Formats: sequence, structure tokens, C-alpha cells
Amino acid sequence: MPSIHLSVEQRHLVWDNSLDPAVVVGPGDELTLDLADASGGQIGFDDDASALARLDFSAINPCTGPVFVEGVAAGDDVVVEILEIDSAGWAWTANIPGFGLLNDDFPDPRLWISTVGDGVIATPIGVEIPISPMIGTIGLAPTVFGPAPLLVPTTAGGNMDISQLGAGSTLHLPAQVAGGLLSAGDVHAVQGDGEVCGTGAETPATVRLRVSVASPARSSAPWYEHSIQGQETEWTCTTGIGPDLFQAARDATRRAVDLVATGTGLEPVEAYMLLSLTSELRVSEIVDAPNWVMSMHIPTRYTLR
Repeated sequence: MPSIHLSVEQRHLVWDNSLDPAVVVGPGDELTLDLADASGGQIGFDDDASALARLDFSAINPCTGPVFVEGVAAGDDVVVEILEIDSAGWAWTANIPGFGLLNDDFPDPRLWISTVGDGVIATPIGVEIPISPMIGTIGLAPTVFGPAPLLVPTTAGGNMDISQLGAGSTLHLPAQVAGGLLSAGDVHAVQGDGEVCGTGAETPATVRLRVSVASPARSSAPWYEHSIQGQETEWTCTTGIGPDLFQAARDATRRAVDLVATGTGLEPVEAYMLLSLTSELRVSEIVDAPNWVMSMHIPTRYTLR
């Protein structure tokens, strides 16, 4: 099968179905995409937390593409097999003021620069986390004409931050326009479900994908297939229960922060950032009105005294 390469320079900062395709491919073709980190290069290996004050938010989350897939019509699925993700040798994680699930609890900036190699991410707090690269942003152009922000996920995909979208996963994206106009960015060397502090282990990366088409689409929203590899065998879970799903998520996360801070001796903000890389925030129940249940799944080794 042909293999096509797009450089990090072939990127855009909005979803827009009027963007010219960077490349045209056929079903079965393989693509290699160079992806910038979520800051678009604004944060570097030698930076400290002062870099966060200089972030231009209009330039974050750049995506490489778009890719026009021949034979795709609106109403089809663009099927993306994630074959390989090769992340850079470093990553950043930040607590950005005003951003994240508990932004009112943790108003001060904090930046980790971690090294990535030998299968682990070595954080500056001395915790090593097994690497599990995934694509945070991957999607198609929306049907609505005009620019739309890259940070907001839609039924066409986008910034979904699904931690299972790594190598070996297959993502099905419902096409809104002819050719689909596929783009990707925002790779994380690792990320916990929920990405609770707003960032994962953000890293530049090269990804290899195979695209095909399925007609008609089986769902009006993205869906995916994956196998569990390197799954933690023991988890400690906190819950948030109530009629407001967002508040329940905050409650479960606050309880997890307390558990990890107590168990490890970390500062609460460090525990919060660690949870953003390692935890799984799940909707455990959303059918038994009037209350819903959110659960925060934490690797038990981060909660032991």
C-alpha cells in the first residue's frame, strides 16, 4: 500500500470544511503524520512555569492535515487504524490557571518537564509511569461552514482525549462532508481518563495510520475498538454521586486528590497533576434518576501509605 507523509508544517488551527486538503489519499493508504505538541512549540524542554503566562491560546492544539479520503461521502465512516505512535524524548504537563476540572482549587501555574524513554515517563516528582502513547485530537471537518475551535469535540471527533486511542486501536469517524478531511494532533505519551488537570504528558510525535471507508456509517458519533495492554491489575476508586454529572466528576476527583496526597505525601496540586496522567474518570452510572455516579480509578500504588 502507498505511504504518504505530512510534515508538522502542514497544520491548521481551526476545524473548517473549506480548508484545502494537504493531501488526497485512497482507501487502504497508509499515512505518516508529524504532529506538534499541544502548545504548538510554545513550551520547550528547558522551560519553567513562567512559560504558561506567555501561551497564545489561539495557537494551541494544532492539527496536521486535512487529509481528503477518496470515495468518502457524507454519511460514511472514515475508518482510521492507528498503527504506530512514536513520541519525542520529552513531554510536558501543566496546571494552567483557569483551566482543568479543579481550576478553582489550584489557581497557581505549575509545569512538569518529563523525559520519555525506555518505556517509561520519568516525571520531576520522582514517579515513573509506563508509556502509553495516544492521540488526543483526531477528527473530521464539521458540516457547518466556517471556522470552529479545535479544542471543542463534536460528533465529527476532534479533541476527544480518549486514552485508549493508541497503537492497535481502530477509530470510526462519521463523515460530515465529502472526503472527510481528517486531521490529528495533541499526542500524549500517557494520559489518564478524564485528563483532569487539562493536560496529559504533551509531546511532539509521529503517527502512522491506515485509512479506509465504511458505508454507511454505523453511528452518528465516533466509536472505537481497542485491546487492553499493560492494564493495571489493582485500582483504588473514589466516587461522586449526585444529580449534576459535572459536579459528581469534581467530587470524585477531589476525593482522589485527597487519597493520593495522603498516601504519597505529595502536595495536593502534584497529586492532581499525577491523576491527570494515571487515573481513569468514568461515568459509572447515568440511568438511575435522579442521581448519577462518577468514579475515579487510581492505580493503587499511588494511594498506599
